[in-house]
Amino acid sequence: MDLTAGGPAASVEHMSRLRLLASFLPVLVTACADPPLGGEETGQATTPPDTTPYDPSVGGSAGTYSTTGTDSTPDSDTTPTTTDGTTGEPPPPMCDDAQKRCDHVFTYPDNGESSVDVMGSFAADGWTAGAPMTSDGTNWTATVPVPWDTAVQYKFRVDGSDMWIVDPANANSVDDGFGGKNSLLAPTTCEEFSCDSALIGTFDWRDSVIYFVFVDRFNNGNKGNDKLIGVEAAADWYGGDWAGVTAKIEEGYFNELGVNTLWLTVPMDNTNDQGIGTDGYFYSAYHGYWPSDLDQPEEHFGTLQELKDLVASAHAHDLKVILDYAMNHMHDSAAVYADHKDWFWPNDNGQGGDCVCGAGCSWEDTVQNKRCWFTDYLPDFNFENAAARKFSVDNAIKWIKDTGVDGFRLDAVKHIADQWLFDMRARVKSDIEPTTMEHFYMVGETFTGQQDTIKYYVRPDMLDGQFDFPLRMQMATSVLMRSDSMTSLAGFMDQNDTYYGSGIMSTFIGNHDIPRAIHLAEDTPLWDNQWTDGKDKAWNGKPPLPGGTSAFQRLGLAFTILYTTKGAPLVYYGDEIGMPGAGDPDNRRPMQWTNYSAGQDLLLQQIKDLGVIRAAHSALRRGTRKTLSVAADTFAYEMKDAMETVYVAINRGDSEATVTGVPAGSYMDELTGAMVEGANVSVPARSARILVVPVMP
Repeated sequence: MDLTAGGPAASVEHMSRLRLLASFLPVLVTACADPPLGGEETGQATTPPDTTPYDPSVGGSAGTYSTTGTDSTPDSDTTPTTTDGTTGEPPPPMCDDAQKRCDHVFTYPDNGESSVDVMGSFAADGWTAGAPMTSDGTNWTATVPVPWDTAVQYKFRVDGSDMWIVDPANANSVDDGFGGKNSLLAPTTCEEFSCDSALIGTFDWRDSVIYFVFVDRFNNGNKGNDKLIGVEAAADWYGGDWAGVTAKIEEGYFNELGVNTLWLTVPMDNTNDQGIGTDGYFYSAYHGYWPSDLDQPEEHFGTLQELKDLVASAHAHDLKVILDYAMNHMHDSAAVYADHKDWFWPNDNGQGGDCVCGAGCSWEDTVQNKRCWFTDYLPDFNFENAAARKFSVDNAIKWIKDTGVDGFRLDAVKHIADQWLFDMRARVKSDIEPTTMEHFYMVGETFTGQQDTIKYYVRPDMLDGQFDFPLRMQMATSVLMRSDSMTSLAGFMDQNDTYYGSGIMSTFIGNHDIPRAIHLAEDTPLWDNQWTDGKDKAWNGKPPLPGGTSAFQRLGLAFTILYTTKGAPLVYYGDEIGMPGAGDPDNRRPMQWTNYSAGQDLLLQQIKDLGVIRAAHSALRRGTRKTLSVAADTFAYEMKDAMETVYVAINRGDSEATVTGVPAGSYMDELTGAMVEGANVSVPARSARILVVPVMP
């Protein structure tokens, strides 16, 4: 129940205090950067009828999606091919013994403690941050990666106090230097090991909040580079450019929104030719995925100097920049294709037909999907050819050096040879990080519901993480569409939290390949399939902005879960105001900057508040999550690290509800500034509470 009114004035004052605290985050991150967390496998989310939706940027079939579509056969490519063309598990990670880590399960008997942490020499901050343990009612356990063939000293810290206890189940000990003992874990090796990613620098990418700037549709800062090619307006160039993005950086838009990382669309020069999609409409290359000259910047976006200025301005405003890099293919007008056709797979399936994905060749076959062309005008690189691979990786490295960007979003990774990723990571480590002394973050896009396919690429010698499509789809059904229960969401998250090991996944609710999330959150969802591509309304019957506030509250609730759990949450441009739109190109409307509805104002303020709250609480960014209670419409969980515990209570229902499971006590609701009493917490309809123990002055 509420102990204070906590009205608008209280909330504004509370957020002002949090913003002041969050302003110190860069200093805190520098001082307290600690290593990523560990993981395990299980479970699956609903899978799409076609794991690569139609998009003129990638071509392919429009699939069988419709307003009344239903799920179809799951993906078939659950095991990607290795570089020698065979199938199976990826090769072992490549790292020195000093970087190898073996998972060890620490166990302590549950005697009614409120918390137990294992502290020790297993990590650089192991004696200060430690690793939180979870209890099943009988034992407290924590799975911790320990150094290869190295003795580990440790103790258990009970109830967050000064009570540090040796392991009662381990007789081996050594002097702790203070007149007591530390338990001693003997040196160990293992067949299945991980590699310490050894993140360098001052920025911990677990603290990242990413904003996807779809450059052409975002903000027009220089009308001198505007040029149409003559297709229908929705698929032609709009005029957004790097100068426009820089203007918004300097206005403080992103800082006020609470994001700290910008993902920019592909910067390389694209064709000025039009291309036909499988929907029969002609498109320009406004999206950036039809590169024709990898050495030149896209003239519609500006000059290389303007891109460098954007990056410099971003860094001056404490923003990281990620570039979208599309390495899979070129446009057939590219000189490199004319000069080196041996660097590309032939558009021939060897059986008298073409090798276009979804036509003569398969999107899903683990051999064909590495060589098929996304359309008949996008020749596919053959990265089994060492010269082609070197050309591409050299180009990617050059873009990093020329612009000073901090990471890459890598497109369609399951459609290229693994060796490209191995080579790219090795070059980043040898050519980039020793100079910048910062970790270069690489996040991949693998559009699938198969967790194992996504996980295959998340490893220190390939990708830091991927976009979490399975989580997005479960969030859509449980929170937005309400076609599945919160119980299903909790069960999925319980196994998904640790599925990708120490990978830093990007969590999201909207992107450029699916219709705008606001329409799934309407009182009656516009589509009943969470995987829909929305193409049935992309050109005709385009959806308007929903009225009222309920859809915006549901979308805000989904963002609340993303902002209060591990991963780097992503905001697709315009989703902070619930912009409307069906499938491509309607989900890429020009950014709306004025005349917001009441629902849009409400959502925008919530996104800003969530950014402040996430920045202020390390447990939300780096902690371990534990489900406390769940019912059809409600969900409570804790986020805990060695510094603090934060409780989150969710109510997706259309009326006020009591959420159980939060420990008894008095808490501050970070969203409203109200004081709230546990253990039974009243949560308004379509809302949440983020609860912390108030700090006494």
